Amino acid sequence: MSKNKIIVTMLTAISVSGILYTQSKEGTVLVPYKDSIGVATIGTGTTVYPNGQKVKMTDPKITQKQATEYLKFHINKDAKIFNKSLLGVPLSQAEYDVYMDFTYQFGTGAWSSSSMLRNLKQGKYKQACDSLLKWKYAAKRDCSVRSNNCYGVWVRQVERHSKCIGAQ
Repeated sequence: MSKNKIIVTMLTAISVSGILYTQSKEGTVLVPYKDSIGVATIGTGTTVYPNGQKVKMTDPKITQKQATEYLKFHINKDAKIFNKSLLGVPLSQAEYDVYMDFTYQFGTGAWSSSSMLRNLKQGKYKQACDSLLKWKYAAKRDCSVRSNNCYGVWVRQVERHSKCIGAQ
């Protein structure tokens, strides 16, 4: 894992290993299903198709290739907002991938108002990593409590935190 930091620009992109990480953690389901907060989802966490239509439970099955295309489309769309929020902030590729994965899961709005972003802009990299652990809720349930049926959200945050700390 490279600890070399590069300045984030509008052209900075998630790595192939970052895409694979997101796919492995989101999981890929080729038929519509309800996610942990009850939203109709398909593929690798897709809730809205690239054409802007929301996923419906009655939608047809998709292919693995489509699932990957939808994921890349949404990550690239999110990256425009994400990158703009971090212009001039030095990050390693590992840090970039971790925070981009967070943004894919929780959204650009959550990212833009997060203490992670505030800490990164202040050069407080360890505190930014630690801020990941604040994001343990889904549908007002504390996902660090296994019986709340969203424990995977917490496990993913702990893994992100570990990767982030490892990049310091």
